[in-house]
This record gives sequence, structure tokens and C-alpha cells, in this order.
Amino acid sequence: MSDATAPTEGELDRALGALQGLAVGDALGMPFQLLRRDAVRERTGGVVDGFVEAEAEHPLAGGMPAGAITDDTEQALLVARLLIDGEGRIEAAALARALVAWEDDMRRRGSTDLLGPSTTRAVQAVLRGEPLETAGRTGTTNGAAMRIAPVGIATPLSADDAGADALLDAVEAASSVTHATSLALAAASAVAAAVSAGVAGADLPAALAAGVDAAERCRDRGHWVAGADVAARIREAMALVESLRAAEVPLGEAIDRLALVVGTSLASQESIPAAFAVLALVDDPWLAVRAAASLGGDADTIAAIAGAIAGAVHGTAPWARGPAATVDAVSAARLGADSLGLPAIADALLALRHRAAG
Repeated sequence: MSDATAPTEGELDRALGALQGLAVGDALGMPFQLLRRDAVRERTGGVVDGFVEAEAEHPLAGGMPAGAITDDTEQALLVARLLIDGEGRIEAAALARALVAWEDDMRRRGSTDLLGPSTTRAVQAVLRGEPLETAGRTGTTNGAAMRIAPVGIATPLSADDAGADALLDAVEAASSVTHATSLALAAASAVAAAVSAGVAGADLPAALAAGVDAAERCRDRGHWVAGADVAARIREAMALVESLRAAEVPLGEAIDRLALVVGTSLASQESIPAAFAVLALVDDPWLAVRAAASLGGDADTIAAIAGAIAGAVHGTAPWARGPAATVDAVSAARLGADSLGLPAIADALLALRHRAAG
């Protein structure tokens, strides 16, 4: 790579910030996934204050220590490594094999936090011999969106149609084997575009707008399934945030309202609008990911997505005073490694980005 195409210091910081933010948000939400918003409020007083361990009886995270990541970060890093090894391309068969191997490893570790419903159905279909092109035709949940941030880091987004289509093509290539529906691809495109715009230097409103635009452009991609339009749902969620901010509703009550109206399920048209809404609601990125984790439901995924976008915009600064180091140390120890290796992964993804930009 020539010096002219080398990543800038700012880009390097924002790419690493996106990966760190994803992991930090994931770990914050880990103990609160599957919980009702009321249960989160009872445990936290309204807003998650920091990393806490999961309660022993938690059906997925029971026994996990404070600061531990879940499938969201692990699968995002799996996608990142496939991108790097494939020099910017992900083969559908390689992704399916890697997901099966990851789930086998999770079982060996005694975890019950395995592949999500859409991914499980698709991978099982592939193992039965179904063509890769049709395996993901029922995948509507947020599994593709939760692991797509590395594609946003590795793929530049420009304002013209060709630049937008290149990002959507990359999202589709990284997602279709498990999530080939219009809903899931629009959700993943929204996240990838917001991350890509942030890495390029966009501020938060511009990054969120890029995400909405990408979701709109993705409407006609993939296998159509009935469901509320992702871009429209994001717009409605952000309109709700405007009204909450105008009325100066306290943060805890605003989170209650988002959980009630926007939704926090695995559905692409709930969890991705929820992540965008929290980012629009709270100016401080560290507080924003804590607020996302406070929603309950699919809290780890919502907070991971919010953290990835916030980190892409703000860089490593929001996580630099302890959160990133804590998550790295705790999670690496659980995985039997010295660290998660995020700086090297960020560097390699940015190299792909600059190669694609020419």
C-alpha cells in the first residue's frame, strides 16, 4: 500500500473504536438479555451503571462474569477474520462452516448462548445439502446486523449510487447464507453504512442518516417477506426520540418508552431501530451504550450495535478510561487468549477499505 492510500490516524482510531464499542456494548448488555425492561429497572434503578455479572439462573448468561462478551462480538470477529483471510470477500460456504465450528466450540465451553434462530435454520439447511443460494430465505432476525460492523469498517461508502451499491453488495455477500430476506439485509445495511460513514469522519447525525439511506436502498434486495419496513421504523423511532427530548423526559422514562413502542426483540425492525433511537436520544456515547443495555430484551445486540456506531463516530475515547481494557482482559481470558487482538483486526480491515477505494 502506498502512503497516499494509507489509513489516517483518525481512521485507525475510529475503526478500533467501532470494534471496541461493539464489544463494550455487548458486555454491558450481556446480563440483561432476555429480561423485561421492568426487571432491568429493578436491578439497576433505571440505567445500567457499568459491567455486572449475570445472575446465576440466567438462561443464557448464567455464570458469566462482568465484562464478558457474547455471540455478538465473537461472530463479528469471525466475520472480520473471514474478510481479512478472503482479502475483502466472504464465501458463503466458508461463513457457514465457520459458524458451525463456532457453535461447536461454544458447546465445548459449556455455553447455551448459541446460534440464533435464523442462522440455525440456515446452517442446518446447508448441512442437509440445500443450496447456499436458498438457505437464508427465511432469515429475518438481527443476526446479520449484529455481526456486520467489520464490513462497514472494510468497505468505503460514497454518496454516489456506485459507492452505495458496493457497500450493499458487501453486506449481502456477508449475510445472505443465513439472512437473505429484505428485512434482515436492510437492517444489516443500516448498521454497516452508519459504521462506514463514521469511520470516514461523519458526525453522528450524518452516520445515522447514512444508515437510514442504506436501509431504504436495500428494500428491493433479497427475498421479500412481510414485515414493517426497517428504514421507516428507524425514522419513526427517531421521531419518537425528538418528542421525548423536546418534552425533557427523564432518561429512565425515555428508555421505558423506547422499549414499549420501538421494541427490543430479535426482529430486525425492532432491535436496529432501537439502537439508532438510543444513539439519537443520548449525546454521550458511554451513556448511550449503557442506555441501550438498559432496554432489556435483546439488550446485548442492541447495545453492541449502538457501541459499534458510536465508536465509529467518536473513536476509542469513549472506551479508553477502563471499559475497553476490562472487556479485552475478561473476554480474552475466557477465550484462552492474551487479548481479543482488536488493534490488528482494525488495521487489517482498514487496509481492505483503502484497497477497495483504490
